[in-house]
Amino acid sequence: MSEDLKTAELGALLARTDRSSRDELLRRVEARLRRLAHGLLRGFPSVSRWEGTDDVVQGAALRLLRALDHVTPENPRRFFGLAAQMIRRELIDLARHHHGPMGQGANHQSHSGLQQQVTPEPPDGLDLETWTLFHESVTRLNDHEREIVDLLYYQGLSQEQAAKILDLDIRTIQRRWRQARIHLHQLVCPFPANPDQA
Repeated sequence: MSEDLKTAELGALLARTDRSSRDELLRRVEARLRRLAHGLLRGFPSVSRWEGTDDVVQGAALRLLRALDHVTPENPRRFFGLAAQMIRRELIDLARHHHGPMGQGANHQSHSGLQQQVTPEPPDGLDLETWTLFHESVTRLNDHEREIVDLLYYQGLSQEQAAKILDLDIRTIQRRWRQARIHLHQLVCPFPANPDQA
């Protein structure tokens, strides 16, 4: 049987709220969650130095279980959208943990000849506060835009691949990607303002 749940199987497990069904659900989607977490982790270089994919999946899985106590996604697309949201929240909290005033990322020293402080920087010279704000702002996008950012930015898929996954034409993908970038720029100025900029 495939490691990924079919729509009917996922729906049946989501409809049940007992602990064994929830455990079975997470077991059956574990490989997919790992792929998703691995892709999202690439957008958090300041976390990936200290945490691996398995660590992120473990924390996000606990968040996902708590979320499922309050909401029942109606299809696999919504379920994995919720999973991506929980993984992103876990990564944001890990970034704050490791790079806050007392975090090891802010206080780690490397011993290679001369002693020097080493703090992994967010890409493009952004400070941690702005970088964290960017990731938090993704959660404020509407469902369609957030889904596109998850696929194109965090998971590194092409627009053509995203179109196949979402069963949409390429122009719709491009329009949603452009709108998502405009909205993100409004929330976080350092994110490129030009929606045509890659």
